[in-house]
Amino acid sequence: MAAPGFWEIRERATDVSRRLERNKALLSRYDELSEEMEDIDVLHQMALEMDDEEELSKVISRVSALEQKLRAFRIELTFSGPYDLADCYLSINAGAGGTDSQDWAEMLLRMYGRYCERVGYKANLLDVSAGEEAGIRSATLEVSGRYAYGNLRSEKGVHRLVRISPYDAAHRRHTSFTAVSVVPVTEEQELNIDPKDLRIDTYRSSGAGGQHVNVTDSAVRITHLPTKIVVSCQNERSQRQNKETAMRVLRARLGELLRQQETKKIEEIQGKLMDIEWGSQIRSYVLHPYQMVKDHRTNYETGNVDAVLDGDITPFIEAYLEKSD
Repeated sequence: MAAPGFWEIRERATDVSRRLERNKALLSRYDELSEEMEDIDVLHQMALEMDDEEELSKVISRVSALEQKLRAFRIELTFSGPYDLADCYLSINAGAGGTDSQDWAEMLLRMYGRYCERVGYKANLLDVSAGEEAGIRSATLEVSGRYAYGNLRSEKGVHRLVRISPYDAAHRRHTSFTAVSVVPVTEEQELNIDPKDLRIDTYRSSGAGGQHVNVTDSAVRITHLPTKIVVSCQNERSQRQNKETAMRVLRARLGELLRQQETKKIEEIQGKLMDIEWGSQIRSYVLHPYQMVKDHRTNYETGNVDAVLDGDITPFIEAYLEKSD
């Protein structure tokens, strides 16, 4: 960092500074945990020598607390990717299942909103497209907070819901699919986007959002023609602000596509997208005939469906991070 010209390349300087900050914090945590372990060892030896059951009980309690801290520390060490510290854009798109799928997409939107509240992340709803009868067809959240992308990248994929449909007069069991995509917010200013490759449409905002909503055609939808990537924003007060935000999301998604192409063949990427399109789920949420949420990548499961849908997805995220370490 002290080298001449280091700060002239902003992206590199930002990345190195971020990694330095993270490593300093991890080293400090490591030292604290090491000291705690040494203290516990000394107290344990003293309690054994004095045959003091009360002190032994206190030591056991401290060991239990230390185990939880060590588990959290091990999980934090899995955040080794270049963008794990970054904020992210989380998009939800209803899939097969009609109205049930759109209702399921809205349930997932609420679940991720509640998760962000639980862990202290800021979630800003950039865009939402209402369903024909109920629920939503799509939505995009901008999630800000430490390790937002590192945690939420585990949610990429198709989420499957099995329940008795509230929209079926015959009360039959329905299966619905909704796709979740997560991309990091990165410094992608150097990414050249030819204006000729863009189709920009404006339209009237819909849904909650304050007095400026449904007054002017301020919402913006941008289509990147070569890749068919579509982004939209309706949350800002002006068309200009919505366009700027939509362009940031587009740059993030194009950056993610480029990173995929650097590490995988195009055919492999297309094959994976086809798998997702046709219902290869990462997690199943079963409400009937029994209650169970199961992640098919880690086999972690719980019967407390209500808690999960209320945002308690941290155990699923931690199980994924531990498995992928």
